[in-house]
Amino acid sequence: MLTLVPEWTEYELVDSGSGKKLERFGEFTLVRPEPQAQWPPRLPPERWRAADGEFSQSNGSRRAWQFRERVPERWIVHRRNLAFLVEPAPSGHVGIFPDQACHWDTIAELIKRAARPAKLLCLFGHTGLATLSAAAAGAEVTHVDASRKAIRLARQNQALSALSDCPIRWIVEDALTFVGREVRRGNRYDALLLDPPRFGRGPHGQIWKLDDSLSELLGECRRLLSASPLFVLLNMYATTLTRGHTEREAEGLRVSLEKMLTNLRAAIVAGELAIEDPTRRRISRAVFARAGFTPRSEGVPR
Repeated sequence: MLTLVPEWTEYELVDSGSGKKLERFGEFTLVRPEPQAQWPPRLPPERWRAADGEFSQSNGSRRAWQFRERVPERWIVHRRNLAFLVEPAPSGHVGIFPDQACHWDTIAELIKRAARPAKLLCLFGHTGLATLSAAAAGAEVTHVDASRKAIRLARQNQALSALSDCPIRWIVEDALTFVGREVRRGNRYDALLLDPPRFGRGPHGQIWKLDDSLSELLGECRRLLSASPLFVLLNMYATTLTRGHTEREAEGLRVSLEKMLTNLRAAIVAGELAIEDPTRRRISRAVFARAGFTPRSEGVPR
């Protein structure tokens, strides 16, 4: 199993331990829960107390953000050619997943290496950073997410990254519904990126359950592949934190792609995305499987 850890300058896992992580996003530091960090923190307590904000429980209430100093509602962070907003949300998320930067780099590299026009479909695209990486590399991208708020933030990230002229379609829709419509229209894509949640709702109340819906979605996505596909990338956040279970989930995604791409010349790899603190203590964040195709592929059986 591959383990990928991204390179950053404006994000840092400053420390971890006691079920928490201390992260730096640009000029601000935040403390968030991290069940994997069951070890003593490296830094002294006063360093943690100096953080700009913490997502935690207070007096037995539900978790909420508590900001120790005046912190803006949102601020800009950069990575390579991208600029994007960090926005602490009531869920504890901040609008970006730093581990995903590994995928941004891979997608951009694969598209540039293809040296030909490429159409990418990004499903469950969240705030658009994979989409923007692909578009900056020269792809024509269709970005689909069920959250209007996520799409709004993605479009703002597009403007901040000076990529407003790139050919991106922003679609607020349920993934299965959209893919079925594209199949009926006869549209085809050279690359697919899927980052499905365990559970979700579409904009019109559609229910998404990973265990019930993933196989159907992959089957329909297979029908969207062009005659000369570049890659399919399937990412998923791990639910169980033990090492053995992470490996089994990554292998499960690999098997899912293998079934989806039967009879195609695809090389499939699987692994995990992780972040590390300065002492190399690693926190596993997601599992993935990625299929790449050889130029000799002779089309996609329907």
